[in-house]
Amino acid sequence: MSVTHDAALHALREEQARLKRRLQQLQQRRREFGDFPHHDQVPFPVPLVPLVFRGHTQQGTEGSKPLVSKLRICYPLPGGSALVTFDDPKVAERVLQQKEHKIDIDECRLRVQVQSLELPVVTTIQVSTQISRRSVLVSGFPAGLRLSEEELLDKLEIFFGKSRNGGGDVESRKLLQSGVVLSFTKDAVAQHLCQAGQFTVPLGTKSFPLRISPFLSGEIQKAEIVFRPVPQSVLVLNIPDVLDGPELQDILEIHFQKPSRGGGEVEALTVVPPGQRGLAVFTTTSG
Repeated sequence: MSVTHDAALHALREEQARLKRRLQQLQQRRREFGDFPHHDQVPFPVPLVPLVFRGHTQQGTEGSKPLVSKLRICYPLPGGSALVTFDDPKVAERVLQQKEHKIDIDECRLRVQVQSLELPVVTTIQVSTQISRRSVLVSGFPAGLRLSEEELLDKLEIFFGKSRNGGGDVESRKLLQSGVVLSFTKDAVAQHLCQAGQFTVPLGTKSFPLRISPFLSGEIQKAEIVFRPVPQSVLVLNIPDVLDGPELQDILEIHFQKPSRGGGEVEALTVVPPGQRGLAVFTTTSG
């Protein structure tokens, strides 16, 4: 499991950009409770989301590390393996009681191993936050605003780049889910805009009141990860290269549906032939 642990930690670093959007929500909560310090550590639990494999795979050789995102986990499948998902988790429990399964086909017998499948789950994340001295968050954009991303950023840079509007030279701009982040070359500009709090900005043919608030930046300081088994799925290993993919998939599905083998109704099954790699995509049970 050490390789899987390392891969999960690598994937968490890639999630840092998404977590920064979470910080914007924390920023709004801070404003509701008044003044707050410039440095803080914010631990918050990550809700446990049940995941299930529904037969969606990505074939290819670039599948050495699990990729973690908001709604799915892509688990690498080695060559000569199969992933079976049952309708009933109790069926998976029965199948796992027998570590080796013997599958009779014509004049030969396949001996395959089955094992449980465990996915990395983030239980708690601790984020260190800091208010940026040169950046502000612009929010409050009306719904249905008919401007492209580039047009919106250009208009904001023009407006807040003028000294008569309390602005200054804009160093960078970036569109986020919660608003637009503008960074200036001087500290005093961001401080002045935040003190004002609200500006009426022309966007297209109309002007709209927009909110200006401090921008919180942050980094993950600590992440707690546990590996939890997927209750409905089993991983089949050591499948030899003796049959074509579709024929082998049918034989495996028939075998794992037999009650005499501890099986039951199969919801999804995918086979990765020897010499290939695949990614099994686990999504939320509601998706």
